[in-house]
Amino acid sequence: MSAQRSPDPSGESATTTFSIVRHGQTDWNLHHRIQGSTDIPLNATGRAEAAAAAERLQSRRWDAIVSSPLLRASESAHIIAAELGLSEPLIVPALTERHHGAIEGLTFAERQHRFPDGVVVPGLETRRDVVDRVLAALATLAAGRAGQRVLVLSHGGIIGTLLRHVTEGERPRHGEFIANGSVHDFRWQNDQLLLTHFDATTRSPGDRGETAASPVL
Repeated sequence: MSAQRSPDPSGESATTTFSIVRHGQTDWNLHHRIQGSTDIPLNATGRAEAAAAAERLQSRRWDAIVSSPLLRASESAHIIAAELGLSEPLIVPALTERHHGAIEGLTFAERQHRFPDGVVVPGLETRRDVVDRVLAALATLAAGRAGQRVLVLSHGGIIGTLLRHVTEGERPRHGEFIANGSVHDFRWQNDQLLLTHFDATTRSPGDRGETAASPVL
């Protein structure tokens, strides 16, 4: 994905750092319902998770914060911005969660019953389309913020799709999932998104919750 940026003194394109944070918990997360583009707000645990993420981010310098327009991300962004003394989050529509169409609101068991593996889900956005729209948004941000460090509040499906894209499917591994409030570091350099840190949470066999491939977002 090409983007025009100001060169650094060495003559190479300046690097923009993106730290992508998953929003805090919602009641649909708690009850393992597929959210997608359905606009579910944070619950009390989610607000606490956003504040805890802000505390972990205090030791690093930030130039800006941007967010998906969905309430669970934008409220997380406002909590973090207030804690870090940052300006109002910029809302970027392309950072919204993957659209899950007819399975939004269902549990995983309900989804498997109504749409077993191999059955087309009406309205389900392809991962390719997710990658294309999110990379385009990050390219635009990088073009305007060369050399800066930008916090991005988004969603588990967005983060997971980017991870699969940049690692060619190597991450998340079996047993790894993207926790609410987790922070994942990337850099945009030479027109590419590169992973520098995956904040993976691991789970023992038999634990309940989200799987690495889970669309509970």
